[in-house]
Amino acid sequence: MLYRSTRPAVFGALLSSLLLPTMGHADELNGANTAWILTSTALVLFMTIPGLSLFYGGLVRVRNALSVLMQCFTITCAASLIWLLFGYSLAFTDGGSLNAVIGGFSQFMLGGVLEDSLSGDIPESVFAMFQLTFAIITPALIVGAFAERIRFSSMLLFSMIWLVLVYLPITHWVWGGGWLGEMGLLDFAGGTVVHITAGVAALVAALVIGKRRGFPNQPMMPHNMTMTVTGAGMLWVGWFGFNAGSALAANGDAGMAMLVTHISAASGSLAWMAMEWLRYGKPSVLGIVTGMVAGLGTITPASGFVGPGGALIIGLSAGVICYFATQAIKQKFQIDDSLDVFPVHGIGGMLGTLLAGVFASDQLGVFSGQGYGEGVTMASQVQVQFIGVISTVVYTAVVTLVILKLVDVLTGLRIDEEDETQGLDITQHNERGYDL
Repeated sequence: MLYRSTRPAVFGALLSSLLLPTMGHADELNGANTAWILTSTALVLFMTIPGLSLFYGGLVRVRNALSVLMQCFTITCAASLIWLLFGYSLAFTDGGSLNAVIGGFSQFMLGGVLEDSLSGDIPESVFAMFQLTFAIITPALIVGAFAERIRFSSMLLFSMIWLVLVYLPITHWVWGGGWLGEMGLLDFAGGTVVHITAGVAALVAALVIGKRRGFPNQPMMPHNMTMTVTGAGMLWVGWFGFNAGSALAANGDAGMAMLVTHISAASGSLAWMAMEWLRYGKPSVLGIVTGMVAGLGTITPASGFVGPGGALIIGLSAGVICYFATQAIKQKFQIDDSLDVFPVHGIGGMLGTLLAGVFASDQLGVFSGQGYGEGVTMASQVQVQFIGVISTVVYTAVVTLVILKLVDVLTGLRIDEEDETQGLDITQHNERGYDL
């Protein structure tokens, strides 16, 4: 969520001068930029409800479909209140002596976010709301890892603690003036902040909570692929707000981010489809939409820094690498990450963050990106990207494990066998989304 810069080393300074509400404002509101970020905000919220909800809801068995919709909807509501109380402040204000790792409480309850206050050249209220939509979708992504077997109360408690202890600090590290942003990490729209954190948390959650009954021997087919493809289409369209909106302006940066996002989604879809076609003799609808998500997640950190050629390579790489990662997680390691959150979002986020350091180079001809700027080489930028990936993975894994163990002690993570057999719709919500 940065304006592009020819010098990654000054990203932290750009954040301070352009984004942080406590560090100075533009003199005048830009109506065109404001209109675009208002639109982008709606698009990103549209990604969670209804996009992700339908995408996930169709992938589970029929007796658990409503539970997934309920989880996504509740996370949207609860995350919004945390953002109001202190989330925005901790992510995007100056934390004083702790600013390298976390912000402060100077905008508790969105204090100071007034009708005429600006962040850059857009209303601060719009910026805060735009950022909120990212805080909503990130814990919602994790839902796919423990679908069909977690207590609703435990899901909600885990998601909110995780939002505070994992999402907010890493958001500050990268976009709020923290140490990774100051180091020059390239993450335009959330490779580390959204996809790696959600993916790694999903893997840890799947390991701690354990497999669904019958996995991997019992087939667990999606109950409604029409619902899933509908949700996938909504995600694709909404992702333009996710990536192109992260330019925070209606300009060439946003236009290029939109273009490369679309190219990566298309190439990721076709690459995944091709892998299935070669291996099984037939392409699947589930495969092509999963490849789309892989392509979108992988281009996210690079979307503001690479050109169309780089996006093509990134998308193709995502389709192939995330496909094999999914096969390995499910078949070789037999980890029940129910809806493939880690191999698609986690691996995709890592791959995209590293490749952003490669294809941001303006020395690659048709693949050229924005360029590194004076004194920065491809090797040094990839090193920074690697540090960003490793630090995000380690921090997320450790803190997620601690949160899961705490929630297990407080409420118990998993439903019992009888409730799992009946399904979460009835046992957790006393409702059905289908007729007997």
